[in-house]
Amino acid sequence: MFGFELTPEHPLDRLVDLGTTVERAGYDTLFVSSHYNNRSPFAALARLADATDTVRLGPGVVNPLERHPVTLAGEVGTLAEASDGRAVFGIGPGDPSTLQNLGLADDRGLRPVLEAFKVAQRLWDGERVTHDGTFTAEDAGLNFEVPTPIPTYVGGEGPHMCKMAAKHADGLLFNGSHPADLRWARDQVEDGLDDRLDGLGEFDLAAYASVSVAEDGEAARAAARPPVAFIAAGAAPPVLDRHDLDHDRAAAIGDALSAGDFSEAFDRVSPAMVEAFCVAGTVDEVADRLAAVLDHADSVVVGSPIGPDLDTAIDLAATAHDRATE
Repeated sequence: MFGFELTPEHPLDRLVDLGTTVERAGYDTLFVSSHYNNRSPFAALARLADATDTVRLGPGVVNPLERHPVTLAGEVGTLAEASDGRAVFGIGPGDPSTLQNLGLADDRGLRPVLEAFKVAQRLWDGERVTHDGTFTAEDAGLNFEVPTPIPTYVGGEGPHMCKMAAKHADGLLFNGSHPADLRWARDQVEDGLDDRLDGLGEFDLAAYASVSVAEDGEAARAAARPPVAFIAAGAAPPVLDRHDLDHDRAAAIGDALSAGDFSEAFDRVSPAMVEAFCVAGTVDEVADRLAAVLDHADSVVVGSPIGPDLDTAIDLAATAHDRATE
């Protein structure tokens, strides 16, 4: 997979223009991120299904807490129908900074994710499902035929989530941009693959990488500060320790984000955080970093912010990926 993440912080017409640019640039998968405070990913994906021809489309990633998982299965099934079978399902526990605003941060975990996509797969296969676990369904079913298969990618970075994805899913969208993090993720995935369920195909460990690329490397690094703030705020203590980052600083960034004080949060991002949590710089710098990441990952999803000039950066990131994989 060579994927791209669109953040629905722009009007839908703009997102569609960007999505068609992504397809022309040679990316094969396009994810639309999901946060309550941005535009609806499924509204954007419906428009993109009509405007594109070959690129796979899906939420990247949606969580099973804000929507009932049966409803979520219907939304992804509708996308599969609208896109003539090009849907991909990115599902994960959700961003803690935004879920805190909804009173759901304490509900994040492995079990809701696993149960949600397992039930979705049964519904897509035409079954009626009764389920009693982290959510309840009574004889639920979809009243339309869903084009299958729909590849399922689990978004996460904890050890248990990595192993669960390797055992049960088609791939892992690992929220990491540094070779050290992907090396660690590969070890977790290998442990999970030892128990991989029969009948599943090849597993794809995808680096869901924050990327910021421009002809001016310093401009690219400056543009990386907003997404790095969110990544640093949600990073687990072992991840912060791996990169020798200040826990108190990361916590203060998270507090500022939850309070909606984005300027304060972004100002607190350090150069070391940008180095740890983003692939940032010129095309050559980004190509070298992606090559190092791909020593451990199977594929890459180019994620926010992409660069200070979004339209240009789509092509620059594709060029960097081409160089990294030569």
